[in-house]
Amino acid sequence: MRSGIRTGPIGSSQAARREAPSWFTVRGGTFTSVPTTTSHPPRYPAHRTRYSAPRRIRRSATLLAAGASLLLPLATAAPALAAPPAPSATPAADGKGQPKQPPKRPPAKMSTVGGELLGRPGVQVQPGPGAPALPRDLSGNSWLVADAESGEILAANNAHWQLPPASTLKMLFADTVLPKFPKSQQHTVRSADLEGMGDGSSQVGMKEGVTYSVRDMWMGVFLRSGNDAVHVLSAMNGGVAKTVKDMQAHADALQARDTHVVTPDGYDAEEQVSSAYDLTLFARSGLQKADFREYCSTARTQFPDEDHPGKTKEIVNTNRLLTGQGIPAYKGMAGVKNGSTTNAGNTFTGVAQHDGKKLLVTVMNPEIKEPHQVYKETQMLLDWGFEAAGHVKPVGVLVAPPGASNKPGGVSGGGSAGQGAQASVSGGDGMWTAVGLTGGALAVLAVAGYVVNRRHPLPQRTQHRRPKE
Repeated sequence: MRSGIRTGPIGSSQAARREAPSWFTVRGGTFTSVPTTTSHPPRYPAHRTRYSAPRRIRRSATLLAAGASLLLPLATAAPALAAPPAPSATPAADGKGQPKQPPKRPPAKMSTVGGELLGRPGVQVQPGPGAPALPRDLSGNSWLVADAESGEILAANNAHWQLPPASTLKMLFADTVLPKFPKSQQHTVRSADLEGMGDGSSQVGMKEGVTYSVRDMWMGVFLRSGNDAVHVLSAMNGGVAKTVKDMQAHADALQARDTHVVTPDGYDAEEQVSSAYDLTLFARSGLQKADFREYCSTARTQFPDEDHPGKTKEIVNTNRLLTGQGIPAYKGMAGVKNGSTTNAGNTFTGVAQHDGKKLLVTVMNPEIKEPHQVYKETQMLLDWGFEAAGHVKPVGVLVAPPGASNKPGGVSGGGSAGQGAQASVSGGDGMWTAVGLTGGALAVLAVAGYVVNRRHPLPQRTQHRRPKE
């Protein structure tokens, strides 16, 4: 697996990273470096950062500063607040021909789990000296940037707004069910296993009568967001109803108070909601598990071909910041999960590392309806977060998983020999986040495959329109 464009593989030696051609300075650390300002040539105006404001803007800012000085006595030390984006003037039509209602504004008061400021609507950020300005092109109804190790939240927007989660809810499904079955366990699919999937569900291609390993099924969940794989695993866990109950209990244990689980796969359902805060909790908890890290960081793998018994087909991760399909891959990106449904719009939680700093970002339902917008906004927030770290006062904290704390220091994660190398991230009292890698020949094949893909894009069949998840 490669972590980004024209870089050495994650976990490669410094020498290997130096040999990889890049327009960025490659620094040391466990992962390939992530640039602190941008991860690729900027697509947006330079006024997004404090370093490159055009001269005309600077002159205007001088005049505005004079006027603003008259208002300084009225200012307070409260964090910056911005009103949520106004709803679209014209509602978009959903897949069933019915108008999709524009999003409602967030409640005036929301949960305060993790801090009082997180219960307020709008943008929450407390910049200090040298802090960069937040990107201007953020349109997500809800988003959050957090330090994956300490749990400190650097900035957030409507962090506890309860919204449809789409397939990012599969992170909770995996965190709940994954420990229950060894990856080598085999299961032959029955017709009852596949019942109850929603119309138009995304599928990896599981077929009745075919035998799959648990590892195959989890690859189908993470890479192709396969609702068929979710339903088979749920059947193995005692059924959908039991799995939903287990997921809700685990969410409650994580203090994810905004989450109400109705389906195990995140498919749109009445009253099924989560929040940017809770989805980030699920990602952080899941990343404590070696298998979770392996699956969410895999860019592509082989999966049993349902139409050709005994043969396999390639499946590619739908996380575009990991694979670079349609948008440049983000250097240092290593998961976690994306989603898209009619009600939820596009959602995404991602984890990335740069020079020892690990950030988690969640974005829910951007109002700008351009292709790949959820990834663009995630990238902007990651860029901002890496630059802002140490220059902003946290606005809250991710509560630690049970039995862990947010204190720095501690042990590193690992994995079994069969899972290959683990690029581990330190934490405290068992609180650590790490991104798993496959090792040995698999790693070599993945790197070679990525290089070929950068030169020869994937065939059109792997770039088909993604169904509802």
